[in-house]
Amino acid sequence: MPGAPRARSLPHEGVWRFTAPAEDASVPQARHAVRDLLERQGVPVSPDVAHGLLLIVSELVTNAVRHAALLSPVLAVEVAAGPEWITVSVEDDHPYRPTALEADAAQTGGRGLLLVREIAREEGGACDVEHTASGGKIIWAALPLTTRVR
Repeated sequence: MPGAPRARSLPHEGVWRFTAPAEDASVPQARHAVRDLLERQGVPVSPDVAHGLLLIVSELVTNAVRHAALLSPVLAVEVAAGPEWITVSVEDDHPYRPTALEADAAQTGGRGLLLVREIAREEGGACDVEHTASGGKIIWAALPLTTRVR
């Protein structure tokens, strides 16, 4: 509506995106970058949600490094903070769309996406996988800024 005052965003609101090579060293670097971003921007995230969010970042970047690096030597991490939600996503150029499968107890891996979905669910959030226009994928998780009462 012309002439109507615009709603002002809160100081912590915004979208931040960075790229990293699809290599093991990017996992802790991405986690630290997101942690530092939350602190620097003053995102009012509860300690439980922050812990879950950083674990999600680690899992998603690890999955991209392990499973997509051959076709996607660079991955992108995006953090979007709104008034009530925070979303983190990892994008790569590999076309394979993973599913959250129950893994055999004898396997040492294979539970990353399952763990991400469980963390998101426990905090009252959501997680999904989407294809990109270029044929790759984005895996995202959205969490409320406040801890859900359980």
